[in-house]
Amino acid sequence: MTVQPVHVVTDSTASLPPDLVARWGLTVVPLTVRFGETHGREGVDVSSSVLLERLRSGEDVTTSQPAPEAFARAFASAAGAGARAIVSVHLSGELSGTVRSARLGAEGCAVPVHVVDSRSVAMGLGLAALAAAEAVAGGAGAETAAGIARRVGAGCSARFLVDSLDHLRRGGRLGAGAAALGTLLGMRPLVTLRDGRLEVAEKVRTRAGARARLEALTVDDVARRGRARVAVHHLGGLAEAHELADRLTRTLGGRLAPWPGESGSRVLVSEASAVIGAHVGPGLVAVIVGAG
Repeated sequence: MTVQPVHVVTDSTASLPPDLVARWGLTVVPLTVRFGETHGREGVDVSSSVLLERLRSGEDVTTSQPAPEAFARAFASAAGAGARAIVSVHLSGELSGTVRSARLGAEGCAVPVHVVDSRSVAMGLGLAALAAAEAVAGGAGAETAAGIARRVGAGCSARFLVDSLDHLRRGGRLGAGAAALGTLLGMRPLVTLRDGRLEVAEKVRTRAGARARLEALTVDDVARRGRARVAVHHLGGLAEAHELADRLTRTLGGRLAPWPGESGSRVLVSEASAVIGAHVGPGLVAVIVGAG
């Protein structure tokens, strides 16, 4: 394991493609997915495709944050490989106890650990972690990199098109009243992240209409920013995700910013992590927009 003087850690809900994880030398600590009496670490023992099979079969799926010991091991490994400080960036504390677990795992670490609540999820979290790694590669210290990660995460928008709000309701990520309203008369809900929490933003009559609305909201979001990085997530809908990414690429053109370490601009397509999939269910299409 070769690390920078400041090492960046994140968690598996970032849904980062493996090539970006490797390019920036990130450590990814996996959350746990449970199917009945069995459980496994997402991205290690449990893939999104396995999760999708379980969800479609009607099996109950739950998740849990990594234990503090998992973070302690990750931090100790980085320190042992030469890191003099660590920046640990994680999904919104309003959605998971992962940030708290990381803080507990940092106690007693041989080097300083700066734990960041990104206030985001999926590639909103991924962008925050990548921004920290990019800053470190440019010579930034741990405090500066942590501040950049915090600002980038908080500045990301996240919009989710889901077929049903039942999974979010059962997992406690959305109130029963909001879930009932979101599925009223078979409407397709668009869920957004606001202040680190998930809430129903709009309801659209058909899935095709909801996809079009998701696309329009994304274009407006990028136009307001002037330039941005955009990611599309899916769960078992790769073709649909690529179609949306292609349309956004054509529409946004020069407003798309390159991803860290890349020269060309693209809308990144990434399968949602198993933990995210467990809470939103099959049929997910999501778009993340962040600073470019």
